[in-house]
Amino acid sequence: MTTPQQRFVADQYGPRAQDYVSSEVHRQGPDLDQIEAELHAMVPGRVLDLGCGGGHVTYRAAPLAREVVACDVTPDMLDAVRRTAVERGLDNVAVQAAPAERLPFDDDAFDVVVARYTTHHWHSRDAGLREARRVLKAGGRAIFIDVISPEHALLDSWLQTLELLRDVSHVRNYRASEWIAALAAAGFTVDGITRRRLPLRFPDWVARTRTPDAQVAAIRALQATAPDEVREHFAIADDGSFVLDTATFTAR
Repeated sequence: MTTPQQRFVADQYGPRAQDYVSSEVHRQGPDLDQIEAELHAMVPGRVLDLGCGGGHVTYRAAPLAREVVACDVTPDMLDAVRRTAVERGLDNVAVQAAPAERLPFDDDAFDVVVARYTTHHWHSRDAGLREARRVLKAGGRAIFIDVISPEHALLDSWLQTLELLRDVSHVRNYRASEWIAALAAAGFTVDGITRRRLPLRFPDWVARTRTPDAQVAAIRALQATAPDEVREHFAIADDGSFVLDTATFTAR
């Protein structure tokens, strides 16, 4: 059973599925290169792409694994991933509709679980992390990647506000300290954190989520009146483009 928030996310992202398959921000990046390097060293059997979105983890993992399961709450995303996998000749990709908080898999079902740019949409982060731990084999590898919020309350508030104006299905970008505590509580041992800065072109950022004009104007108005500390941290440019902090957490 899905929650109202999970249905809301699915409704928001269904019409945008193909946009996320083709998104430059999502289909490339050093974080994907890191995932590929980790999988190449492991030669895993089964990989779970949890909250797969446009499927970019799946496309990188499939040539290196026996099977990849792309799991998402949005059926249209899964249809796009299925089509793209067929087009690329990836015949070891399966898709599964399910929320992160209620996975329809047995315990110890996967050698690797990857969740990339999805946790900020989860209705319950902690439940989703517990499920990821449950379906991961003992000694398995987990990789969590997302935008992280600054530890400073002022910067955190500004980021959450802009994210919610841009995408009303946004729940929260978590601070690195919140991530570390939540992963430990779910039973993971974090053995690596890679921080990166992600530049975003404002027109692409709002086009990808089809943000209404009124909310785009509100974001630009907030950016125009932001205090210097905010403008400097997010490197806000004249056209609204800016930079976000991300982190890749590797865990066992």
